[in-house]
Amino acid sequence: MEVIMSNKTILGIYSDDELLVKGARQLRDKGVKIKNVFSPFPIHGIDALLGIPRTRLAICSFIYGVAGCSLAILMMWYMMIYDWPSDVGGKPNFALYMNLPSFIPITFECTVLCAAHLMVLTFLLRSKLLPGVTAPIPDVRCTDDRFVIQVSATEANQNDIISILKQTGASEIK
Repeated sequence: MEVIMSNKTILGIYSDDELLVKGARQLRDKGVKIKNVFSPFPIHGIDALLGIPRTRLAICSFIYGVAGCSLAILMMWYMMIYDWPSDVGGKPNFALYMNLPSFIPITFECTVLCAAHLMVLTFLLRSKLLPGVTAPIPDVRCTDDRFVIQVSATEANQNDIISILKQTGASEIK
């Protein structure tokens, strides 16, 4: 006879973030894989507890900043040297390095502008927060004052998970 296991999603709803961390730690110690945690604010240390790797958004930000700086330098070269060279005070602009110290603020602002705008786009695309997309939150209260642990459970360990959630102070279990 073959036993068919079905996966169910169990939600443990907490009223305090410390209780949620305690519950997540006990579930992890029992070998239960936590699918996700929803919180109205960031909880210190929860990503390490869940085994979430560090984000690579800082690398993207650096690349976007380098692209912005390169764009600013290219713009200054094109305007000051190639397209419209000007003779200012009897000093013609023959090379970019002669103009660079004067345009450090422009270079900095263009770097920040490109990095900031491209990081916003990257965040929206990575988080799937596009127009017309609804957020996949399991309980509306997790954006206000509740903390939710989402766990995938089989029928074999379903009762163990529910008992751990009750022991650690979950106010509701769905």
